[in-house]
Amino acid sequence: MKKITVGVVAVLGGLLVFSIKFVSFLISNSLALLSDALESVINILASTIMLFSIYVSGKPPDESHQYGHQKIEEISRLIEGILIVMVSIFLIYTAVSRFFNPVELHLLDIAIIVSVVAAGINSGIAYKLLKESKIKNSPAFEGDAKHLFSDVLSSIAIWVGLAIIYFTGYIFIDSLLAISIAAFIAKMGLDLIIKSSNYLMDPASREADKKIREILESHRFLFSEYHELKTRRSGNMIFSELHLVVDDKMTVKEAHDIADHLEEEIRQELPDINLMIHVEPESERKNLKSTKGHKKIDSTTRKLDEAKLKRRPRR
Repeated sequence: MKKITVGVVAVLGGLLVFSIKFVSFLISNSLALLSDALESVINILASTIMLFSIYVSGKPPDESHQYGHQKIEEISRLIEGILIVMVSIFLIYTAVSRFFNPVELHLLDIAIIVSVVAAGINSGIAYKLLKESKIKNSPAFEGDAKHLFSDVLSSIAIWVGLAIIYFTGYIFIDSLLAISIAAFIAKMGLDLIIKSSNYLMDPASREADKKIREILESHRFLFSEYHELKTRRSGNMIFSELHLVVDDKMTVKEAHDIADHLEEEIRQELPDINLMIHVEPESERKNLKSTKGHKKIDSTTRKLDEAKLKRRPRR
């Protein structure tokens, strides 16, 4: 299924789930069910942002964004995290107010049944999004899936709490339940904010680094050595570069063909990689190592001389 199609399904599903949950609140007048419905509003906004980010990230590189637009998916996940935290703060404020001013609840059994239907739809959408996030390596899908799963878990907690209220009549439990759900939602939001902030700083990809090294080691007969291997992740793309040392006697075409072959092998394993290989002659690499060694010796000698001067007694 295409990314855009999955995004549209998530938005339409969110609208349906919100409508069902809001009906359950109108039936019962339960603040916990209202909090559940309000979280679905954020789900709709988040899914809309996700849909927009997927559309933009799919655009090819242009003059203003020469490395592509993939990073917008991380921005989408960051915004989702912020929205989740904002909703949790609102829920806590409302729950505290209701705790000191309790209101009567109605038809809790029917309201719970309606809420279960909404949670079932949410679970199906979340599972599909999480599955597609792994297939397409999409941070936006992952953020939205975890958001929906948190919604389902909070719904389950609400059913348990409302069942207790139904059998005991302790209405204050509704407010306590809403506060605990809000705290759980806030943690989910903070986790998304931290994760997206880390990825926006272009962290190295350990998985890609390991895979590239494995491929290079299996082709060591083609070149002398490699160094300066670097990787960074941006959205669902991986950017990498490395220096490849070849025999001085090798022609430019031969070195170019080796680099092309390695790039092709790596792209077969990592299709979402943007790889640059810099070829350098073996003699240049040896000279560079030798120069660095002399610099290190000179630096050490200079430090020893400075130390001797400091120990000399003053006249």
